[in-house]
Amino acid sequence: MSDRIYLDWNATAPLRPQARATMLHALDAVGNPSSVHAEGRAARAMIEDAREKVAALVGAAARDVVFTSGGTEANALALTPMIGTDHAVRERLLVSAIEHPSVLAGGRFPAQAIERLPIARSGCIDLDALERRLATLRGSALVSLMLANNETGIIQPVAEAARLVHEAGALLHADTVQAAGKIPIEINELGADFLTLSGHKIGAPKGVGALIRRPGAPPIGDALVKGGGQERGARAGTENMPGIAGFGAAAAAAREGLSGDAARMAALRDRLEACLRAASPEIVIFGADQKRLPNTTLCALPGIKAETAIIAFDLEGFALSSGAACSSGKVQPSHVLAAMGVPPPLARAALRISLGPPTTESEIDCFVRAWIKVSGVLLKESRGIAA
Repeated sequence: MSDRIYLDWNATAPLRPQARATMLHALDAVGNPSSVHAEGRAARAMIEDAREKVAALVGAAARDVVFTSGGTEANALALTPMIGTDHAVRERLLVSAIEHPSVLAGGRFPAQAIERLPIARSGCIDLDALERRLATLRGSALVSLMLANNETGIIQPVAEAARLVHEAGALLHADTVQAAGKIPIEINELGADFLTLSGHKIGAPKGVGALIRRPGAPPIGDALVKGGGQERGARAGTENMPGIAGFGAAAAAAREGLSGDAARMAALRDRLEACLRAASPEIVIFGADQKRLPNTTLCALPGIKAETAIIAFDLEGFALSSGAACSSGKVQPSHVLAAMGVPPPLARAALRISLGPPTTESEIDCFVRAWIKVSGVLLKESRGIAA
């Protein structure tokens, strides 16, 4: 196969042409965005234009967007006991068991203050467990829940969780990194007090992200990166202007193409899964009966090891993953599938195939042919070893 086919969009999206063009323009801007002269004001204008576009992607106000170095930093900024200007302290951080490692780490909460909430076998958070735990904390909690899981693609009931959280007097942070650009996000409808975005997941450059505050939510009371007064005091340091400009361009392009891209990817995902089931009747597609991202398939074929399959598919010209990119180098079962109660042997077989807006039917058909070839070889080898 001469041309490679990229099926790992949940790990990172290729740079959008709009982002590339905007970044090249920004690289020629000489001014520091904090300077008051004409060059500085021109640089500041590029950042503020991007802030408007990123805010629009999630229905937020531009003044509530804080740019960061990525989703991990944005999560760490949000996960602090010190939220608000009244020095109120949140005594507990409640996170679901399927969160991104940067959320499971707890940000600036001490380890003894972090609690993991259970996940049902369906892959969704147990809202009853959340409600019971909130009732014992009397409002002194921060809850963090991702909108869509990066491995399974399963969409979490964040709006319902937000209602429970607010009724209990607590606050909610939503990691929307994987959902942005794939499904509509409106911060007010979602009900999250804060949400996280990452640029490279939507076709912006790597190394830029944002934490966004819902109108009426308290401000972050303690900056993670301290120094100058950039980002209205929420994040010190001269801004990554080219990266931020590219982030804004990518956000605008993602918002413009959202409905058409989502429908096309969902149709391709369904085609892919139907073909995989026909080729391998014993295949397991995780979350197939749940509401999922339109581009994501996490599947496992019993008897195949994911790390071996990924290498085999790579040699055939396909890029895919065994799960989250930040964990793909580790030969261990997914913590997401473990939380769902999936047996370790099956979890170790899990492969994630994630599509993008440019993915075509012919690319799906090429992958299915490769699947038949690769899975056949690997199953024969596995059975031979077992014999």
